[in-house]
Amino acid sequence: MRNENCTELKTLTAETTINVRFGETDAMGVVWHGNYLKYFEDAREAFGLVHNMAYLDFYNAGYFTPIVKSEVDYKSPIHYGEKARIIARLLYSPAAKIIFEYEIFNLNTNRISATGKTIQIFLNAASRELEINKPDFYKAWEKSAGLL
Repeated sequence: MRNENCTELKTLTAETTINVRFGETDAMGVVWHGNYLKYFEDAREAFGLVHNMAYLDFYNAGYFTPIVKSEVDYKSPIHYGEKARIIARLLYSPAAKIIFEYEIFNLNTNRISATGKTIQIFLNAASRELEINKPDFYKAWEKSAGLL
């Protein structure tokens, strides 16, 4: 990823693998489209564990991080019983938001099944008010993770 000044910015990634369960598919045995957002969340949770910034860390610091935008581009199907790898890539943002990009690969067909993106914001957990600036704990984490 590059910023406007064409300097390389570090990105952090994590991945997880899932086995597609019967309840995640439609009548055709294909993963129902809404479940791709759940797979994105699985990858975000894996990211939090790998990079020491899990959902509970936000909550314990007094913040919620709701998703305000999500995008999914469907490329090829995943069927019941197949395996998929979901990769989450955190994109650095100078604004008070968290941006992830995703890729989902069908490990049985070796094809990309979906790509996507989510944007999260910071809400003060007590007041439920939008935070205009990144919280200090998050800025410290960005620095320790090498994003700054």
